[in-house]
Amino acid sequence: MASEAFTNVIGLLSAARVTPADPVDEIRAGVEGLGALAPPVPDTQAGDVDAGGVPSRWVAVGRPAADDDGSAPVVLHFHGGGYVMANPGTHTAMCSHLAAASGGRVLSVDYRLAPEHPFPAAADDAFTAYRWLLDQGVAAERIVVAGDSAGGGLALGLLVRARDAELPLPAGAALMSPWVDLTGSGESLTTRAAIDPILSPELLVHWATLYAGDDLADPAASPLFADLSGLPPIVVQLGAREILYDDGLRLVERLLAANGQAEFDVWDEMTHWWQILAGLVPEADEALAQLGAFVRRVTSGVA
Repeated sequence: MASEAFTNVIGLLSAARVTPADPVDEIRAGVEGLGALAPPVPDTQAGDVDAGGVPSRWVAVGRPAADDDGSAPVVLHFHGGGYVMANPGTHTAMCSHLAAASGGRVLSVDYRLAPEHPFPAAADDAFTAYRWLLDQGVAAERIVVAGDSAGGGLALGLLVRARDAELPLPAGAALMSPWVDLTGSGESLTTRAAIDPILSPELLVHWATLYAGDDLADPAASPLFADLSGLPPIVVQLGAREILYDDGLRLVERLLAANGQAEFDVWDEMTHWWQILAGLVPEADEALAQLGAFVRRVTSGVA
């Protein structure tokens, strides 16, 4: 059963549900407000950095965010927001919980947003940030890429692009409610539309078009359709009520069919993007604690 805190917050978000008619600037302001409400873990340290030309933010708990002892995990995080909104500031609480749970640092990437910067701008920024981490001497086996919603799509696309570029691959990937099919072909966009209080099929179509235009099926924009062989272990965390459920389900099926390692982590009664409520609801804290354990596991060499 969902906690009272979760029920209350989701009720407020549902009442303010975004529609395609809402101006992008107003949507961005609303998400900024939500991000300001979520408290980070105590003793969170954050510092901005230029990651090869891509603005980013280090987040750590209990130590200076920019310090690297050469052994702790590094999580490369891409925020969600339909490719049109949010930034590292809106996700500071989420990243602080992930840093605390993983025992490492999080580099939260402020990639360019649509419609001002359409595809492939965000994907290019994700790739640049990863290459920058490697150039800083961070070993690939210490890195886990992570992303929520659209950020999950960026994280998966980054893995494919890094593999094709013959770069060292990260130790794993943690994908939260990933949006990996911009064509909207998943059945859950219809079957779960009435029970997802956050997203609607119409909104996803609108955002997908703002970002990728006519390139919705391009595997670089919709990595569900890419060759998924040869990727590191991936955990896919989903809420049972979200319309992107089939994006995550089909992703896990395709990863397993490609002889990959994939974990399918479904949370009853949870909605899309519940992890961003870290610090506000216990379910988000618990979900990020589990992802932190995954990060520790794959970066320690235990698959």
